[in-house]
Amino acid sequence: MRVLRVRIDRLARRHRDGLLAIGDAAHAMSPAGGVGINLAIQDAVAAANALASGLRTGRPNEALLHRTQRRREPSARAVQAVQRRLETVLARVAEPGAAVPVPLPLRVLQRVPALRHLMGRFIGLGLRPEHATR
Repeated sequence: MRVLRVRIDRLARRHRDGLLAIGDAAHAMSPAGGVGINLAIQDAVAAANALASGLRTGRPNEALLHRTQRRREPSARAVQAVQRRLETVLARVAEPGAAVPVPLPLRVLQRVPALRHLMGRFIGLGLRPEHATR
């Protein structure tokens, strides 16, 4: 059996003059659950909202680029923290002969439909949902 090696990482600085890294270019994460594409779309919407005025008048300045990073970074950090925790649990489960009990938070999620709904919402929309503005 081969194990997929996944790197969970993020850029300390996602921007410089004329460049803004979003999505996987800004924050690499596990493909599990499709959260990477969700974050990438949220990053794109936040960038479009923040940079639209700067693009209309020429070129966005560093302050706008930095503002976009500050807005999106907490979401990436939170998702990566959850992924790291799941990675450690799954590594224990994958050990030969392992009889690892299901962690309490997952048992609670299994039993409470409203929490399953909230977890799906967190995966789909993230901590800070983004909405396209005009």
